[in-house]
Amino acid sequence: MDQNIYAQVRESVLAVLTELVPSVTEEVLARVEVSSVREAQHGELATNAAFIVAKAARKAPAELAAALAEGLTARPEVASAEWAKPGFVNIRLKPQAWRAQIPLILRAGEAYGDSSVGNGTRVNVEYVSANPTGPMHIGHCRGAVVGDAVARLLQKAGYKVTKEFYVNDAGSQITALAWAAYWRYLRALGNPISADEFSAKVPGGLQYQGEYLVPVGEALARTHGPSLAGPDLSIADPAVWFEPVRNTAVAAMMQSIREDLAALGVEHDIFTSERALVEAGAVEKVIAELAARGLVYEGVLEPPKGKLPDDWEPRPQLLFRATQFGDDVDRPLRKSDGSFTYFASDIAYHQDKIARGAQIMINVWGADHGGYVPRMQAAVRALAPDGRAQLEVLLCQIVHVLRAGKPIRMSKRAGTFVTMRDLIDEVGRDVIRFIMLTRKNDAQMEFDLEAVLAQTRENPVFYVQYAHARCRSVLRLAAQQLGEAALDEAALAEAPIDALTDEGELGLIRRLATWPRTVETAALAREPHRIAFFLYDLAADFHTLWNRGRDDAALRFLLADARELTLARLALVAATAVVIRSGLAVMGVTPVEEMR
Repeated sequence: MDQNIYAQVRESVLAVLTELVPSVTEEVLARVEVSSVREAQHGELATNAAFIVAKAARKAPAELAAALAEGLTARPEVASAEWAKPGFVNIRLKPQAWRAQIPLILRAGEAYGDSSVGNGTRVNVEYVSANPTGPMHIGHCRGAVVGDAVARLLQKAGYKVTKEFYVNDAGSQITALAWAAYWRYLRALGNPISADEFSAKVPGGLQYQGEYLVPVGEALARTHGPSLAGPDLSIADPAVWFEPVRNTAVAAMMQSIREDLAALGVEHDIFTSERALVEAGAVEKVIAELAARGLVYEGVLEPPKGKLPDDWEPRPQLLFRATQFGDDVDRPLRKSDGSFTYFASDIAYHQDKIARGAQIMINVWGADHGGYVPRMQAAVRALAPDGRAQLEVLLCQIVHVLRAGKPIRMSKRAGTFVTMRDLIDEVGRDVIRFIMLTRKNDAQMEFDLEAVLAQTRENPVFYVQYAHARCRSVLRLAAQQLGEAALDEAALAEAPIDALTDEGELGLIRRLATWPRTVETAALAREPHRIAFFLYDLAADFHTLWNRGRDDAALRFLLADARELTLARLALVAATAVVIRSGLAVMGVTPVEEMR
């Protein structure tokens, strides 16, 4: 594929540098960057080359920058190059260099912006990973969208990505789920026992009382009849019923979760079971490996700072030397009852990821897990002391659902929280996905059900979709007037683009040309919200150009007496639609052909 504008200008910068400093090494040149300039009065692009090469050249950055600027000015695509303190070079390109991006975009299609910056690095993105104990809620929804968008973004940037869901199907919450499903099973058989009566007989009480477990109880009754119940449909010994009830309940919850995620457009490559890892001995194995390296010991933890929790006791515990790897305290691996802690299972899980070849592990968690991050990063440093794998954690803050500015509670099935399916049914998956990416993942968000459906400039999903629909409307009208070739991107790539001379047109082209760089910087920062910002700015540029044409007939896209200019403008419109689609694909949003 042809190079984007940044790669083209970077090649020119490197060509001049090697003339000025013949001894400069490839290793040094690899650090040279070309980036956009934030303030237009300073230029269009800038390079840090003088800083990078100054030491090798044995020259001051300012001196080298001045020589580099002079050399760049002689390049055919460069209009001007100026040294800017303390050693940057600001560059302006000739209009034809920008216009040449239009056929490049049209030939590449939605692959425009694809990058090799990831260099095939194997990345495991784990997201959602909800306990399979009930319906997906709004918090899961944000994590699902962020995780899926990060995965898509990294794939576009050249990483080899695995999308994973960790099924937390072991531990006390699953035990509580099994008891709740068993209650629904007894009720389905005809036992009228109330929630309060049943709760009094359950260790820890009845935690899950939502009606979503009614079908699970009914399914158990159909499959097993009264065989799992005691005399007169009473509560039987858990040894009789626990395993089949637990397995049925977890399977039903995971089926519901998969359906909700599919409705949101989220699909994972792998579902990994915590219980399967535990039963396969993965936890014992990793603890033994750490112990062999002297990283596990029997000890007594210092009391927590502040008020002591009720369950704290100064007892000998099996501890992981987390402080040796950056954590503030060493961490327990076994509970007082002898079972493994969640942390121990998570160490085994991340060891499993590393064994499967993950070089970068990105976990998308809720903000309430923030305190858990240092210990897991310490564990990964211990598991991969040679640095062959690393862990990054993206924390998603809470989402407040509003209607006309007022908090609401939507769920009829769960009764206490907004379910993902409720939200999808209300506003649609594309709106959810786009809006969830309009804020950085660690910023709190308000999701107003009326605002996200408003057809105004303030609603970014409408504004961007409207820009794409307008592009497609122009091309359809052109096809009626000029024939189907007006819709053929390959044919438009041959349009006489030198006819594009208006500053608004050139400004739109410059915006389109920043898409490849946006992909790379967003991927490296793990920040898919940058894509939403880019698309909004691109839509604003296009809408401005559209409105100018409405006010000035000479600026319209279709001119009956100027075929070449019309074709050039159609190429620009088609390129805009391509880049919007490319961006929406990263966000997992379907572009619309027309607005209703």
